[in-house]
Amino acid sequence: MIAFLLAIVLLALVLTYAARKPNSFRIERSLTIHVSPEKLFPLINDLHRWETWSPWGRMDPDMQRSYSGPAQGKSAVYEWRSDSLACAGSMEILSSLPYRKIIIQLNFHKPKQALNYAEFTFDLLGNSTTITWAMFGPVPYPYKLMGLFFNVDHMLGLEFEKGLDNLKEIAEAHRKDSHASLPQGTLGA
Repeated sequence: MIAFLLAIVLLALVLTYAARKPNSFRIERSLTIHVSPEKLFPLINDLHRWETWSPWGRMDPDMQRSYSGPAQGKSAVYEWRSDSLACAGSMEILSSLPYRKIIIQLNFHKPKQALNYAEFTFDLLGNSTTITWAMFGPVPYPYKLMGLFFNVDHMLGLEFEKGLDNLKEIAEAHRKDSHASLPQGTLGA
């Protein structure tokens, strides 16, 4: 009986602790890439190019993709569905300030419904650009509870780092060989 009561008290403490966690989150990673913002910006502003660098797009080559709205910039929409990753969703560029900032609304439909935002900022640093990729949004109670057992910042942050490394590889390869013709979907496209 005492063990049962202790378990109830412990459960109540865990649930209360989770309820006191922040109601919003922000995860971000930055990387300096040795190209100008003008060379980097199109890789993000054109949603068709995401499959060349996005870590999630590379996880499932059979991912179903569709696009609507303008080819790039404000109101461009990208939808995805992956059976192997058991996920589906869409994103829309809400704001596109050339060479400075892009804000995207992320609508996740599967495995769980969620609405979040991504922000890319480009800061010129000499002949290089420091790009920051952030994701932010509300944290419903079930996610607060899950956050007690999983380090979401670390898990998502690793994917952001992979994506930024992919961007760096693509953009700097173009810088080193600016006279070479690039395949469709890269900077020269």
